[in-house]
Amino acid sequence: QVQLVESGGGLVQAGGSLRLSCAASIRTFRTSDMAWFRQAPGKEREFVASIRWWSATDYADSVQGRFTISRYNARNTVDLQMNRLKPEDTGVYYCAADPTQCVQLATTAPKYDYWGQGTQVTVSS
Repeated sequence: QVQLVESGGGLVQAGGSLRLSCAASIRTFRTSDMAWFRQAPGKEREFVASIRWWSATDYADSVQGRFTISRYNARNTVDLQMNRLKPEDTGVYYCAADPTQCVQLATTAPKYDYWGQGTQVTVSS
């Protein structure tokens, strides 16, 4: 059974930093594509960042240069370092996994078969 557990969310002032972590219980983690999405109140879930099993990364334009996604295969974790946070970064952040190496775009939610419960990030102005 695949399980994804996010941690590291919280309340931070604009300009501050947070580091999210996702612990994945996936037997084939090393060959799984991983991603972070977020959902703000009243809005649809949106792509934030992804990292392929071979470590290629993609970022949403809105976070490029401020966020960094990393994976640690020895620990089955994927982290999202968030710097220079803005109030518009507020939302629930979800970790997602695709163990099947689906050829769909890494930026699209349907690619990912498994999702965590989410962790709240609130950025105050």
